Amino acid sequence: MAEMYDEANLYTLVDEEGVEQTFEMLDTMEVDGKQYYAMIPVYDTPEEQLENDGELIVLTSEEVDGEEYLASIDDDEEYERIGNLFIERLNKMFEDDESDEDDEEDEDADLK
Repeated sequence: MAEMYDEANLYTLVDEEGVEQTFEMLDTMEVDGKQYYAMIPVYDTPEEQLENDGELIVLTSEEVDGEEYLASIDDDEEYERIGNLFIERLNKMFEDDESDEDDEEDEDADLK
């Protein structure tokens, strides 16, 4: 399955070819009774991070022999629908964060 780090929601996942990759989990949501996860790859160096296109990876959970696994979404329509929901939510979260920062800056300026 996934090895979870205690810091910053980092998970090491192993793909079908046995290749390990670390991801940061950005968000989770349940849709129609299924759990979904939005993740982005994490790289070892800042240069690698900058070279990456920041692709959002959307996974779902599956239970196999009583154990939960993260799995890719094979249905293109489902992947696109859930991916768009995550993009909307993440955009809203970042817009709210920027708005909060702007409000704090305005308050700081008023105090001076």
